[in-house]
Amino acid sequence: MAVKTYIQAITDAQDIALERDENVVIFGEDVGKNGGVFRATDGLQDKHGEERVFDTPLAESGIGGLAIGLTTQGFRPIMEIQFFGFLYEVMDSLAGQMARGRFRFHGTRQFPIVVRAPYGGGTKTPEMHADNLEGIVAQTPGLRVVMPANPADAKGLLLSAIESNDPVIFLENLKLYRSIKGEVPDGYYTTPLDKAAIAREGQDISIITYGGMVPVSLAAAEQLAKSGINAEVVDLRTVSPLDIETIGQSVAKTGRVVVAQEAQRQAGIGASVMSEISERFILDLKAPIGRVAAPDSIYPFALAENDWLPNADDVIAKVKEIVNFD
Repeated sequence: MAVKTYIQAITDAQDIALERDENVVIFGEDVGKNGGVFRATDGLQDKHGEERVFDTPLAESGIGGLAIGLTTQGFRPIMEIQFFGFLYEVMDSLAGQMARGRFRFHGTRQFPIVVRAPYGGGTKTPEMHADNLEGIVAQTPGLRVVMPANPADAKGLLLSAIESNDPVIFLENLKLYRSIKGEVPDGYYTTPLDKAAIAREGQDISIITYGGMVPVSLAAAEQLAKSGINAEVVDLRTVSPLDIETIGQSVAKTGRVVVAQEAQRQAGIGASVMSEISERFILDLKAPIGRVAAPDSIYPFALAENDWLPNADDVIAKVKEIVNFD
């Protein structure tokens, strides 16, 4: 089992998919010879050819339309949106077409499209490059939204997404690309979609989180343990649809919950998680649900980014507040 970075695991998954299925194709802005702006497709064009891995014009709407068209000819497209902040340019293809395809054709056609895109802060990107827009697509029926938080899941979930016959929005946290490493199984394997993971066992409080906030929450949990608070960290992994069963089991176990997300308070999927818990598991709660999120403002310029983003101290403070609720 090799130790890989998050982005190396993503490259590995795409390489394996191209080898296993001749109908898999990868395209997007600069994904070919350059291997993508973050090198997520590095070396794949040289290995698999220009007809399997190729560049597109700088037009997200065209990339989405191409993916839809290719599915009608039996292909399984992996389309890259260079930054998820450019979601709006391709929104009609995603929400107006891909999401409705199976319903529109009464299940007689499949739309096996993976939309890969980086998101998230902490790397001082220009305006509109770090926005957390998962809430927009998570609230669109017909789209599955996957947000892995470690290298092993990044590979296994991406291979599962590529094999899905429905469209999958696969969001990759920018800061995690090269900041974390982990053991990744060799060769082909899949990690189940729609299934959360317990990233850390605990019995005093559940921190329910996803994406880039998972490592932040784990770091907070380690600090909390020093003060006698044993926090369980639930990594949602797939944020639409939510794994209600795993969420409920954790809530029943601890009785206290903090939901943590990088997105603004009014964005992301934290509010949906809190609503589901309130509706389904309120009798298991011993305290109000806490929330950690970014402020309800436009994503700031780079100089203010560190002050704006939620961090481990924010999680620790909120956990202590909920644990000490009387």
